[in-house]
Amino acid sequence: MDIRCRKLDCKFNDRFTCRAKTLDVNKKGNCSVYEKTDKPVCDTTKNLFSCVPQYAPQRDVKNFVIECSASCVLNKEGRCVANGITINDYKEIPVCMTIVRK
Repeated sequence: MDIRCRKLDCKFNDRFTCRAKTLDVNKKGNCSVYEKTDKPVCDTTKNLFSCVPQYAPQRDVKNFVIECSASCVLNKEGRCVANGITINDYKEIPVCMTIVRK
């Protein structure tokens, strides 16, 4: 399960990999488990072409659950069936970028 996160001020963000025990994407496609931290991750992707960003290894967890209530083709009975998702930082809201609206 590849769960990438660009919400750099979330306490679950470990070098762009989400370390939350579960994820919940609400009807609007926003990540509901986001918790702000005082120690944000440094955004090394700003210099993408001058140095390689440091990413934590992806989470290879078969039983990791992403709960989802969004109207998305990857939502099967309230669970996300994508191989992985990306959460992006949009203003103050962490947004699921993998969403494919029905």
